[in-house]
Amino acid sequence: MPGIEDRVILDIQNLKKYFRIGKDKKGPIFVRAVDGVSFGVKSGETLGLVGESGSGKSTIAYTVVGMYKPTSGTILFKGQNIGMQATKRPLSLKKEIQIVFQDPGSSLNPRQTIEQILRLPLRLHTDTPTRMLREKMVELLEKVELPSDYLYKSPPSIGGGEKQMVAIARALAPNPSLVVLDEPTSALDVSVQAKIINKLMDLQREMNLTYLFITHDLSLMRNVANRIAIMYLGKICEVADSATFFEKPLHPYTQMLISSVPVVTEEEEKLKPKKVVSIGEIPSPVNIPPGCSFHLRCPYKMPICSQVDPEMVEVNPGHTVRCHLFSRGEEGKGEEPRQ
Repeated sequence: MPGIEDRVILDIQNLKKYFRIGKDKKGPIFVRAVDGVSFGVKSGETLGLVGESGSGKSTIAYTVVGMYKPTSGTILFKGQNIGMQATKRPLSLKKEIQIVFQDPGSSLNPRQTIEQILRLPLRLHTDTPTRMLREKMVELLEKVELPSDYLYKSPPSIGGGEKQMVAIARALAPNPSLVVLDEPTSALDVSVQAKIINKLMDLQREMNLTYLFITHDLSLMRNVANRIAIMYLGKICEVADSATFFEKPLHPYTQMLISSVPVVTEEEEKLKPKKVVSIGEIPSPVNIPPGCSFHLRCPYKMPICSQVDPEMVEVNPGHTVRCHLFSRGEEGKGEEPRQ
């Protein structure tokens, strides 16, 4: 891992992103994709943002890079509020924040050569002389372990893993500070996923990059992320460093996820929390129930859970959880989550 600084490079505060999908007699109908999310990413670290499909994690990614404009809230990048600059970001800011999308087949222009794909960000975001562009493009390909003759190929002529390597090279071309990885391996064969992950980790050490890693694969984060944040229906449930997260998960939803992670040995099975059995179904993001959004599925729910949405509480230094079981000053707590 690169050297992690105490400086927070990305600071998100009470971020909301709602999408209007229609209206009824009561007025507009919204999907609350992101509903009051706050977290920070330190310079040089990898923060894993984990959640099921529809949890809002990719919406956060697209809002950070400027594809979406927030409904409300603050996004600070190196101390500058960039949230409302979605369509008017200066090139200097776009240079600093890059993204690698989930599907390289759709994120790369099939009608362009790899040379054309890599040339554009170099010309837009760097002062590389024209005579040096090809040398710089070859250098980028070498960083992702692709030969120089790939400059003359087009995306349809290469494999899925190679396409993603090109997408990574394109993201690195401006020499960014923050790279948002939106499930960069989920669309690839298992045989090439490990190669992509290892290369991303090598590049992070080499270039001192900061990663916001979006994924639904919790087991992947054990050896990749410095810290992990869990999302459920547009909200953060729990944030902790990777070791603490897997050794002592606190939120019932987090326990449910970790207890479901497949393991190989009996020793690994013993380290997992006891299985938390989910009851009920996932609510519609259009009609999220009042109170805690997880209470319909939680085996430890209390009366307050269906009435009051819990706030994030720091249980231990760096370990925060949004659950009434750990809310300060609460009386008549339900059964403690099993470890």
